[in-house]
Amino acid sequence: MRAVFYMLAAFGVIGLAIWAYDQNQKTQTALSDVRDLRAEIRSLNEALDVQQAEWAYLNRPQRLRALAVLNFERLGLGPMEGRQFGQIEDVPYPQILAPTPEDTL
Repeated sequence: MRAVFYMLAAFGVIGLAIWAYDQNQKTQTALSDVRDLRAEIRSLNEALDVQQAEWAYLNRPQRLRALAVLNFERLGLGPMEGRQFGQIEDVPYPQILAPTPEDTL
């Protein structure tokens, strides 16, 4: 009877060792994936920072003003003036009708 118990205990220990090894491998794979994703996020953030710097460089007021002057003939761009904006009274809002006694029924 002892031999059967020892054999079952040995198989149990071997099974647990295999399970622990499998869990360790899965954990190492997950950690490696996390490291790869963090590196990708860092590189994408750096690329985004570069693009934001390029956008800010291209949208400098001096550069845009020079482009507007250079292309005035073709685009007709000029400085903004107050008279180019409308008044709130110029907006055609729909009429709101008062409810009639028949609508309340």
